[in-house]
Amino acid sequence: MKMRTFANSVATLALIAASGAATADTWRYAFEESLDEVQGQYAQKFKDYIEANSDHELQLFPFGTLGESADIMEQAQAGILQFVDQSPGFTGSLIPEAQVFFVPYLLPTDQEQLARFYRDSKAINEDFQDLYAAQGLELLRMFPEGEVAMTTKEPVTTCADLDQVKFRVMTNPLLVESYKAFGATPTPLPWGEVYGGLQTNIIQGQENPTFFLYSTKMYEVTDHITYAGHNNFTTAVMANKDFYDGLSEADQKVIQDASTEAYDFIVEYQKGLAETELAKIMEAKPEMTVTVLTEEQRSCFVDAAAEVEAKFIEMTGDSGKAILEQMKADLAAAAQ
Repeated sequence: MKMRTFANSVATLALIAASGAATADTWRYAFEESLDEVQGQYAQKFKDYIEANSDHELQLFPFGTLGESADIMEQAQAGILQFVDQSPGFTGSLIPEAQVFFVPYLLPTDQEQLARFYRDSKAINEDFQDLYAAQGLELLRMFPEGEVAMTTKEPVTTCADLDQVKFRVMTNPLLVESYKAFGATPTPLPWGEVYGGLQTNIIQGQENPTFFLYSTKMYEVTDHITYAGHNNFTTAVMANKDFYDGLSEADQKVIQDASTEAYDFIVEYQKGLAETELAKIMEAKPEMTVTVLTEEQRSCFVDAAAEVEAKFIEMTGDSGKAILEQMKADLAAAAQ
């Protein structure tokens, strides 16, 4: 693993050098999706604002350009990258409290409430700042990417249907606990191995927002989409803290304003996105089944959520408990 990471870092440096001239005014930003997906759309709006309001250039590196999620995080912490967009799902071992976003049924499915929550939340905009700073990261923005859906080879209408199903999860301890509580056999895998794993039946299920199911063609290797309402995918945009702290106040303001401009854009961009992308899936594969679980069908998943919440507090102690309580208060405020 260390050899692979070292090789990726060397390749990264070579790529930056070959790209001609990364000067002091050239910043680099990597993310976990393609340019056409939600993180890519956010990154392009962020880039447009930076370049229109400063003399800096921003280079964008989509998924796969610089390695897997673990690689781009290491590169951001090392200062090779100035910005990185990564889900708390992959930073859970680095920042255990960030796993709170994987407590089932904590986040609502209502997009307007979510938009208010991510914009105004004290937990996100204040409490998490120190936690990310301790890892050499300046947290700029968190935003939602859509309700998570399960895709499987067999239909799912209850937790019993996940029994012995090898279900791919991100390398996140709490997500592992969630799918254990749901009755599945959680199987952590890097994203690059998921399509092939489903194709060869190494795994039989995975979860992601609807737009991602379409863009990554997950429907080609699974047959059933299930909405249990258990989560909404969250991602976080960060800067290398030494880089950020060394900037002028004017440059810091440009970055903060760019993150706000991109946030407002991405919230609007996502309205109706799940519905349009689901329609594309059904056009490409009409035999795909789509199930929205009823309240009764969800009951076993909801019951499991209490077990996962208790596990989160056990993993993170008083710090995690305080974050969880603050998020619940923030969500209640956003619901009004």
